[in-house]
Amino acid sequence: MSQQVVASRQVDASRISELKQVVASALAEAQSAGASQAEADVSLQRGLTVTVRLGEVDTIEYHRDRGLSVTVYFGQSKGSASTADLRPSAVHETVRKASAIAQHTAADPCAGLADPQALAREIPDLDLYHHWDIEPEQAVQLARECEAAGLACDLRLKNSEGATVTTHSGVRVHGNSLGFLAGFPSTSHSLSCALVAQERQDMQRDYWYSVSRNPGALESASSIGRRAAQRALRRLGARQLSTRRAPVLYAPELARGVFGHFIGAISGTSQYRRSSFLLNAAGQAVFPCFLNIVERPHLLQGLASSPFDAEGVATRDRDLVSGGVLQGYVLGSYSARKLGLTTTGNAGGIHNLMVNSGETGTFEDLLQRMGTGLYVTELMGQGVNAVTGDYSRGASGFWVENGALAYPVHEVTIAGNLREMLRTIVAVGNDVDVQGAIRTGSLLIEAMTIAGQ
Repeated sequence: MSQQVVASRQVDASRISELKQVVASALAEAQSAGASQAEADVSLQRGLTVTVRLGEVDTIEYHRDRGLSVTVYFGQSKGSASTADLRPSAVHETVRKASAIAQHTAADPCAGLADPQALAREIPDLDLYHHWDIEPEQAVQLARECEAAGLACDLRLKNSEGATVTTHSGVRVHGNSLGFLAGFPSTSHSLSCALVAQERQDMQRDYWYSVSRNPGALESASSIGRRAAQRALRRLGARQLSTRRAPVLYAPELARGVFGHFIGAISGTSQYRRSSFLLNAAGQAVFPCFLNIVERPHLLQGLASSPFDAEGVATRDRDLVSGGVLQGYVLGSYSARKLGLTTTGNAGGIHNLMVNSGETGTFEDLLQRMGTGLYVTELMGQGVNAVTGDYSRGASGFWVENGALAYPVHEVTIAGNLREMLRTIVAVGNDVDVQGAIRTGSLLIEAMTIAGQ
């Protein structure tokens, strides 16, 4: 480990100590104000974003944010306030405002802190912090290398939307009046490129990217540029389709969104508000029997890894879907109480969902299995009704014939109902995209309506 990395970790350890003092001060202020319970969350974020377009620097942005949020309970009346000022006087004023709000809110029998026995007692090191010692000039050079590698692939690559390098690090501390007080540092780094290909009057754009906790795990700048180039070039000559019904294959980075709609439907908030197309679906077969979804919050360097959730509740491995059957909901403490259940440690979101079909089919295998249909590589619009499950999105990609890509397609709409789409999943590929909170391969759905000319 380099001396710079060690020094950086020591700095962030020092910041955690400082932030713990801020949280402890806020909790003491809340107790002095007469609150029966209180919790506070404080964070420091800093980062650098550099974008280069056509070899010239487009933007250089430094990010530095801090924030404190305080929630107090007077019995079952709740008040919250936040500030970006961490000085003692500002902390005092924030607690005072939260307390004043609580005096005017109705009592809610489900309000309150997480159950004490659910709180994290051990905070494992998940290897989420990897400092990237990169100066703006170096980031500019890296972005130039990425873009140049892409543009050099073909004379038809005549324009660019730019290449972007981002590095971000942060420290978060959470505490409550039940004795929980913990925090951890984390980092996130990315490199992306978007290029425009042109052949006569036909212009098409596409992109590629890489994101990781560890800068050493990012794809090389040249490979990202070349991948963006290849994706843009292969879209030249895109056609429209006539309206039809056919199988649809989602690329892995888009399949993640389909499962994201599923997670939204089984969230505690959607369930207790009765605004879900999967209302009361626990124990039901939502997917085909071959599909399983597990949550693994403690994956080392995982982009959605965390030792505890937004309430300090310990995160744990969980089987969310087993043999196609939904095992339970995604809950924080409040939604769990509303439903008469217990928290699943998901206040603030999910932690590394992994979709597994039990098969080892490659992308090419899925194309062969589909035979004829639409391979979707880009989606547009937000036409999804979370209550009914009705789904309609603009799409582009490739028409597939005889198990092979035949020609590019654009300006079509794919439509269906999410409940039916989930039930009629045919296969999930082994080309898993790990660059998000949901890890899945390509997703083949039996049939959807494709609206075109």
